[in-house]
Order: sequence, then structure tokens, then C-alpha cells
Amino acid sequence: MKRLLTAAVGVPLALWALFRLPAAGFFAVALVLFSMAALEYSRLLSHWAPDAPIWLVVGLVPLAAVALTPWIPFPQSSVQGAGVVIVLTLGVALTVVATRTPVEQGAVALGAIAFGSLYLGLPVAAVSDLQQRSPWLLFLLLAIVWLGDSAAYYFGTRFGRHRLAPVLSPNKSWEGAAAAVTAGVASALAWSVWREGAVDWPLIVLAVVASVAGQVGDLVESMIKRGAGVKDSGDLLPGHGGFLDRLDALIFAAPVWWLALDLSGKLPLAGE
Repeated sequence: MKRLLTAAVGVPLALWALFRLPAAGFFAVALVLFSMAALEYSRLLSHWAPDAPIWLVVGLVPLAAVALTPWIPFPQSSVQGAGVVIVLTLGVALTVVATRTPVEQGAVALGAIAFGSLYLGLPVAAVSDLQQRSPWLLFLLLAIVWLGDSAAYYFGTRFGRHRLAPVLSPNKSWEGAAAAVTAGVASALAWSVWREGAVDWPLIVLAVVASVAGQVGDLVESMIKRGAGVKDSGDLLPGHGGFLDRLDALIFAAPVWWLALDLSGKLPLAGE
């Protein structure tokens, strides 16, 4: 029941932000949500490197998001682009060394901070650019991810017999995964008929790709949580755990969807 109540509040707010907020406002909302996820991520990764500055991820996620969002005028040159790379590599390394991170935690810290910055910064750029260029295609992505997540949860709970990844997430099943993909395909079918007046088969294929990417994102977050010995990344969202729990599928699905649409020529220019 808590899961349904949280969704009943969160989904309308998300749709309002998607269709009503200007680009800068939507970017700010997305950045806040993923920064909350970054806080949870830093706490989880501190399990492996408790004396390392994993918290640095929280500050680097906005930098990565700004640098990767196309419509934000930064970086404006290759020199500025190189500056971002320097901060995410040399800057992180120097901080880890300067904070006297124990040598046995150093490699974990470097990987956790560098990966986490892109892991949580890239989806901010993806959803923000999608919202500006085609809110309806972002709406379809949310349908693919959210309806797929619900289908996997409820169908897998009732009919799941074959474990998908028992070491990472014992409750996930192949039946649930198939239900998620089916829900994603159904969402794309309904959307294409509604918005385009016919079945857009290439879009259906992209929906399958996005659904699979979302499930991989879910498994990656499960791996992180299981390694840290926790069930949920947080407890701020009743029935859903934390922000990282709620955004885990979108973290991988959004960049994959963004790239796939752009490469296929289906992503219009802003305002078209």
C-alpha cells in the first residue's frame, strides 16, 4: 500500500515537472533528485572505503551533469572540456591522496568517485535534454521504466519461478524480466499509435533496448546494496526505499534511450 501511495503522489508531480517546467527548472529538479541518490550512493560505497572521501561524488555529479547537458553553454571549447576531464581524474586523485586515504582503500575510492560522478551525472543530462527536445519521448521512457518496474514486481512476485540473478537479487525472476519488457513494448505500441497514428516498429525495438538497460541498472544497484549489506539505499520514499532505489532503472535507461533516439534520427531539435 505504501508503494502505491508514494507512486500516487510522485507520478503526478513528475508529469507536472515534465510538461510544465522550463528547461532550467526541470534540470534543477532532476539534479536535486540525482544528488539525493548520490548521497545514498556515497554512504553505500563507504562500506568498502570508510576512510575515503566518497562524499566527493555529491559535488561532482552537478559538474558532470552541467558538462554533459548539450543546451547548457559549457564546455564551450575543447579546453573547457579538458578541464572537466582533469577535475574528474587528476582532481579526484589529488583529493584522495590529500585526505590521506589508506592505501588499501585508494583504488576503491578512485573507482567509486569517478564512476559515481558519471553514473549519476549522465542521466541528469539525458533526461534534461530529452525534456527540452521532446517531452513526449521522455514521457514514453518513464512509462517504459515505471510500468516495466511495476509489471516485473507484481508478475514476478506471483509467477516468478526462475531466478534472474540469485546472487545479486534473489527476488528477481526471468518471468518478471519478461513482463517488464512486455510492458515496455506495450507502452511504445500505445504511444506510437496515439502520437503517430501507426505502429512505429523501430521505436518498439528501442523500447526493448531501454527496458533491458533499465533492468541492468536495477541489477547494478542491487549489487551495490548487497555488497554493502543493506536492503534499501534509504528510507525517505515509503514503499520504495531511497532515491537511488527509485531511480536505479532510469540511471541506465535514460542515457541509452537518449543515445538510441539520437542515432536513429528520432530525437527532434528543441522546439520542433
